[in-house]
Amino acid sequence: MTTQGNDKSTANNFPAGEGPSASGTSHAKRGPSIADVARAAGVSAQTVSRVSNGHSNVEDGTRIKVQDAMRRLGYRPNGAARALKSGQFKSIGVIMFTLSSHGNMKTLDAIARAASDSGYSISLIPMPDPASSKFPAAYNRLREQQVDGVIIVFDAHLTDRADIILPEDLPTVVIDSKPDRGYIMVDTDQGGGAQQATEHLLSLGHANVWHIGGPQASFSASHRAGAWRLTLNTAGVTPPEVIYGDWSTESGYQAGLELGSRPEVTAIFAANDHMALGAMRALHELGRKIPRDVSVVGFDDLDEASSFWPPLSTVHQSFRTVGRLGLELLLTQIAGGQAPDSNWVPTRLVVRESTSAPSTPGG
Repeated sequence: MTTQGNDKSTANNFPAGEGPSASGTSHAKRGPSIADVARAAGVSAQTVSRVSNGHSNVEDGTRIKVQDAMRRLGYRPNGAARALKSGQFKSIGVIMFTLSSHGNMKTLDAIARAASDSGYSISLIPMPDPASSKFPAAYNRLREQQVDGVIIVFDAHLTDRADIILPEDLPTVVIDSKPDRGYIMVDTDQGGGAQQATEHLLSLGHANVWHIGGPQASFSASHRAGAWRLTLNTAGVTPPEVIYGDWSTESGYQAGLELGSRPEVTAIFAANDHMALGAMRALHELGRKIPRDVSVVGFDDLDEASSFWPPLSTVHQSFRTVGRLGLELLLTQIAGGQAPDSNWVPTRLVVRESTSAPSTPGG
């Protein structure tokens, strides 16, 4: 109960040193400071600060002494104070369309590892519904979490749309989609990889190359299909109709059943390894030998691609490089530096046993 007025019966009931201060507030017990740690470790406060912030310019022996003193005293760095001083929160936001795809999970893993190596944490916001109206809410949530910058991983054409406005006051890198309005972009060389796959099959003597494409809304799928089509046109070959899948093995299987039933089909380029695997299953069921009757090339170079039967020829792309480069370019912006707008990570063709010359010349 609060005592009011001039009731003196409660005025001096506190032991000396434990009552309210003259200002009317109580003093909480102060935790150990940098100065306390410095005295315990026999180093300067500046050295403690360097160790606390993860700087590399501290000798190992000194670092161990400081860390031991921190543990003994129960010292914990004040992240909020560091953020106020440096203007950085050491946190990165990641907005991602889906967590279910192989590429996105590999990319996210690379971003998280690179962020950790640089002393940053990440805050992830999955967006199952990629509607443009959701973007402002996602950015506001990340601002509330006090991030220094944002990486967007969207394998879609969203940022080509006029109604997608990315805030200019927060450093941003876009992965797997091409922003046309000056944002920093990182992606695999989708077109170069598809060109390599198509040229490989043509060089073996196949008269044409059929394509199992990814979803039409996918940025990477449309670039792979576009490069496949251009490569055929350049070679004087009329591109056949694309059979579209959804990246899944099942969609590749259905496309394989359709293509495998047509004797003129001797070469297939699938837009990812999962659809290639499904197509190979269909060809096996139809009794068409790989690669004697039909050659198959995929895209991704999954860890399991060499264990397909037969081992799959495919285009290798490095999700790890894409993720790490995206993080590096974002940190460059956060530090006030300039980064190139378009950043392409090269691909390479990996030739295994799923491709060969057609059994019938010109087939």
